[in-house]
Amino acid sequence: MIAPVLPPFLDLGGTAVFALSGALLAARLNQTFVTCAFFALLTGVGGGSVRDAMLGVPAFWLRDFWVVPVVMICALIAWFTPRKWWEGSWLEWADALGLAVFSTLGVAKALAFDVAPLAAIILGVVTGCVGGIVRDVIAGVPSILMRPELYVTAAALASSLCGIMILLGVQQEWAMGIAALAGFILRGAAMFWRIELPAYSREVKD
Repeated sequence: MIAPVLPPFLDLGGTAVFALSGALLAARLNQTFVTCAFFALLTGVGGGSVRDAMLGVPAFWLRDFWVVPVVMICALIAWFTPRKWWEGSWLEWADALGLAVFSTLGVAKALAFDVAPLAAIILGVVTGCVGGIVRDVIAGVPSILMRPELYVTAAALASSLCGIMILLGVQQEWAMGIAALAGFILRGAAMFWRIELPAYSREVKD
């Protein structure tokens, strides 16, 4: 199986969205530009780097000339743009698209390296979510793992659906497109209607 390659505008676009979300978090916490740049890089390439490390291959951004410049540009944009310009939900919608697309890319790449199906699906979720999780932990804010919103769940849907379709023989590009759309719709529905997973609330009776 051939390792998947996203169109450049999707690949760099998704990285830029994640990088911008990381830089904006540092800006909202009144951090220095160095911290903004670090958070941008961590969020933009974190998930894919962990995936590639687990696959035993060089991190994807080490051989792509444009990734680091795009990340640094995002950090500069976040640093010099007035905070009020970022109010609203459009960045969350862009993040939802990046989450869905990168989750499908992760599972497709893992399968191309002959990873077991369930492990490949997990690597898809890792690709879409780990950068944001590590960012939140370092920033000391509640991680997406600790919130009931459908974020990791949307990544899991996109990754699982993509993996299943590829294993069933669906053309890779179609599998990634359909699965990414499904993950994006789930994440979008969760944001629009505030759908959340039920929290554990079982109490021991005396």
